[in-house]
Amino acid sequence: MATEEQIRARVMRRQTVELVESECWQLLSGVSLGRIVFTQHALPAIRPVNHQIDDQTIVIRSHLGAAIVARAAAGDGAVVCYEADAIDPVRHTGWSVIATGMARLVNDPAEISRYEQLLEPWVDDQMDYVIAIKPEIITGLRLVGWCA
Repeated sequence: MATEEQIRARVMRRQTVELVESECWQLLSGVSLGRIVFTQHALPAIRPVNHQIDDQTIVIRSHLGAAIVARAAAGDGAVVCYEADAIDPVRHTGWSVIATGMARLVNDPAEISRYEQLLEPWVDDQMDYVIAIKPEIITGLRLVGWCA
């Protein structure tokens, strides 16, 4: 049986509103978990990861066995998408931000050390690599609703 809140959510009208770049960065900074989309064996792959935002750069940590480490280390890096969101599953409102750009391994020992202090992995694996994603495109949508 549906709750009163679920019934109200069904009669809500909804629309999407595009976010400006500054809102996208603010929202990304306010959450710690997202999904990285990359190419693995010529197919799209998605992994949940936690992140840190540092001066319009998305920073994640990973381990040697991760396919994204190999892609980011190759040549000039790898093109990836990073997505984070906060969606209310009952009301179907919230937001989603997608950042597209190059992922590269961080090689500077001082930067690696700083990011290791700032970003604790959310799994208990050995996370030896720091990856920086510098988006060239960042877009977002806010899903808003109101009662008709």
